[in-house]
Amino acid sequence: KGKKKTKKKKASPTICPQIRPRHKSRTFLTVLGVIIGCCSVVIMISIGIGMKEAQKNMLAQMGDLTIINVYSAGKGSRSAKLNNQAIRRLKEMKSVEAVTPKLTAENIPITLYAGRNRRYKSAYTTIVGIDVKAAEAMGYKLTDGTWDKGGRDGVFVGENFAYMFEDTKRPSGRNTVDMYSGYDNLDESGMPVKPQPYFDSMKTAYTLDISSDKEDDKKITRQLEAAGRMKEDYGKGEETSMGLVMDLEMLKTLLDQQAKLSGRKPEWKKGYSGALVKVKDMNQVAEVETEIKRMGFRTSSMETIRKPMEREARQKQMMLGGLGAISLFVAALGITNTMIMSISERTREIGVMKSLGCFVRDIRRIFLLEAGCIGLLGGVTGTVFSYAISFVMNMTSEGMSSSSMAGAMEADMAGLPSRLSVIPWWLSLFAVLFSIAVGVGAGYYPAGKAVKISALEAIKHD
Repeated sequence: KGKKKTKKKKASPTICPQIRPRHKSRTFLTVLGVIIGCCSVVIMISIGIGMKEAQKNMLAQMGDLTIINVYSAGKGSRSAKLNNQAIRRLKEMKSVEAVTPKLTAENIPITLYAGRNRRYKSAYTTIVGIDVKAAEAMGYKLTDGTWDKGGRDGVFVGENFAYMFEDTKRPSGRNTVDMYSGYDNLDESGMPVKPQPYFDSMKTAYTLDISSDKEDDKKITRQLEAAGRMKEDYGKGEETSMGLVMDLEMLKTLLDQQAKLSGRKPEWKKGYSGALVKVKDMNQVAEVETEIKRMGFRTSSMETIRKPMEREARQKQMMLGGLGAISLFVAALGITNTMIMSISERTREIGVMKSLGCFVRDIRRIFLLEAGCIGLLGGVTGTVFSYAISFVMNMTSEGMSSSSMAGAMEADMAGLPSRLSVIPWWLSLFAVLFSIAVGVGAGYYPAGKAVKISALEAIKHD
């Protein structure tokens, strides 16, 4: 009782080798290496995808990637004729979605009048006939009206059709409106403001005169009304800007009547001036184009431009991806080094596990699991960082492009924001799975080394 109680000194807790500060630092640096490697792969590949998307958008502005223009190979008797029979064969092709002949009123004296008492006159009008039912599928777009209204007298005027007319009540030299004079007058966005034409092309009735081109000066007169206004697209033809489009059968009738007046056979019966073929899928364009050439016709499409650009983009994408993979390979070496160091420091622990009857395969799994977890953690974190870096890159590139007027106009024409880096969902999944695979692969050698350690020697190890 008289003895003074002495406080027992608490034993210092044993620190597990896995959580020692130096082990934490080493593991953190290894995970950081995987994060950097994963970010490099994702960002490099995303830049390649962004380049490919930019090229595709640029080509889409130049023309529809699934449209093939078909022309007659020549005017000789042996040349294939682009007639109704040929059009039927084109429609029967397996990969073809829609076909329309394209007939242009050429070498015919045509005069178009607008307004009350034929006040406004145009003697240089481009008139094209197509299958109006297939117009939307072929990429023709309307800013006003609908394609359903195209009928007996309904026509579709170009976006700048009204600028083709002159005012017969004004003196020569001052009787037209120059649509390009607006470049001296810019709006708030810096775009030129077009001057107002003499009339609204959608609210004006038209009179079409087709002359016999003979001394008797007989004429065919047809009253027309605008069923819609087309969006300007020179990839489709000049008619979308300064001309007009009517139903194919309607134009055939007018040309037949004019040929009857002039005493000649209709030129269109020798063959159409061209045809438009809509393919179901972009990847089938080359196959369909080859088949059309076998029929004896000439073709043109965006395929001749798309293929080289796509090949170049793929090569750049592989090069960028290879550079990123080098970083991930360096990270794999870091994982291998970390696991080897872990084995040398946990030799006694391995011996205890073997003494307790732990299976060799379970010991291997432990080390492979640790290596895989390092890859998983680095992959997930690296993917998240990649999205953040991609966002910053896109915002920076968008700001740089919008700072210049040319860049702003290009972005406005494309209708889509310019993206330098594009990360699709499959790239994120690939990055995580690839990081795990790299981790497991890097840990395979250390795991094999761990299971070969003798249990007795391992227990004796300090």
